[in-house]
Amino acid sequence: MDTIINNVYGTWRAEKNWKTPTFVDKVEGVYMYDENGDKYIDFSSQLMCSNLGHGNKALIDGIKKQAEKAAYIAPGFADETKATATEALLKIVPEGLENFFYSTSGTEANEAAVKAARLFFEDEGKFKIISRYHSYHGATTTSVTLTGDPRRWWAERVKNTVPGIRHAPDPYCYRCPFDKEYPDCDVQCARYYKYMIEEEGNVAGILFEPIVGTNGKIVPPDEYYPILREICDEHDVLMIDDEVMAGGYRTGKPFAIDHWDVKPDMMTMAKGITGAYTPLGATATTQEIRDYFEENVFCHGHTYAGHPLCLSGVAPAIKEYEKLFNTNKPQEVAEYLKERLYELGENHISVGDVRGKGHFWGLELVKNRETKEPFDVKSDKFRKTLMTDKVAAEAMKNGVYVVNWYDHLAITPPLTITKEEVDDAIEALDEALEISDKKAEKTDTPVSKSSDGIIH
Repeated sequence: MDTIINNVYGTWRAEKNWKTPTFVDKVEGVYMYDENGDKYIDFSSQLMCSNLGHGNKALIDGIKKQAEKAAYIAPGFADETKATATEALLKIVPEGLENFFYSTSGTEANEAAVKAARLFFEDEGKFKIISRYHSYHGATTTSVTLTGDPRRWWAERVKNTVPGIRHAPDPYCYRCPFDKEYPDCDVQCARYYKYMIEEEGNVAGILFEPIVGTNGKIVPPDEYYPILREICDEHDVLMIDDEVMAGGYRTGKPFAIDHWDVKPDMMTMAKGITGAYTPLGATATTQEIRDYFEENVFCHGHTYAGHPLCLSGVAPAIKEYEKLFNTNKPQEVAEYLKERLYELGENHISVGDVRGKGHFWGLELVKNRETKEPFDVKSDKFRKTLMTDKVAAEAMKNGVYVVNWYDHLAITPPLTITKEEVDDAIEALDEALEISDKKAEKTDTPVSKSSDGIIH
């Protein structure tokens, strides 16, 4: 089995780095086990998607029941899974989002949202979409163009991008793109959208992750999204909320935008809405957008749109989230996780910033806390072994799987994790961070804690 894996492409890497992947034999709870029986705490929920952990019986039973009833139905038909999934989602999405297009991934959900926005404003000639530099929206041609991280650069190298996409500065208080400090900044990162929209012209929508996922777990100041909502309303621009990673109760609420009580015009989701037990993407819109397509063609679709097996995971997953949060255990563990991560940051000079909400955190590693000099930058990704690569590899040796990007570690465990399991994972990370500490410079500057988007 080990050698036959060499016939499979690995993702986002030179294939020489796919020669010896860890062979996962089984998963259970917050653990995964390799072929030797060694277990690892899944401290990143795989790719920030296994929010309910592994082996949830209610989800498995729901999927099995649907497989026995009808494994596939073409998207031109209605069926029970479309009805039950929609009914479940309507109970948790922000008010005003009433209509859904179902696909099989977050990438596809974002593709549908952009196409819908452009069609919606076709008569007005508005087609541009503004995304952000610290963003990830998917791997297809449109979604990778929307993406701000280095994967877009590689797509641009082979001209595999689309026109009409612009990128805005991020609400990145730890490294403010305007070199300002909150609150004297007047939240310039949000107000800059007004300038961009007016200077660009023809803007159909702005697309954002409410809390940045892959590219840093960046939490904006409280005023940020209300300001964006005002700007979008003023300029008749659609506000498109990408909840693919931050949704699914990961931040303590059904969707991260709920923390700011702001209602978007469209929302995309995937990952957590089925706990990753089935591959599902969804694009939700307001009734106003749906009304436009009553007479105008929504020219979009694919073979697996509304796949019944994929949809069968939605209703049981949402029931499991509600049941779990009614116990108050995730809320308690989230607060405990925050405290332990703050302690971890204080104890390691290579941790520059600790930020996040709920079970959605990032540890940004730096050479020097005072200057915030990074170990690696965007252009280093895919070109060399990163410091975060080394720390994550050492954590894996210590029995903890943690996703890393070029500048940070993604601490995003399943919502079912216990305080004891958090302690075990933190202990492993404590040892692993000694690697980066050895290359960091000692300063008197304390670790930054920007969990609420504001530097402390």
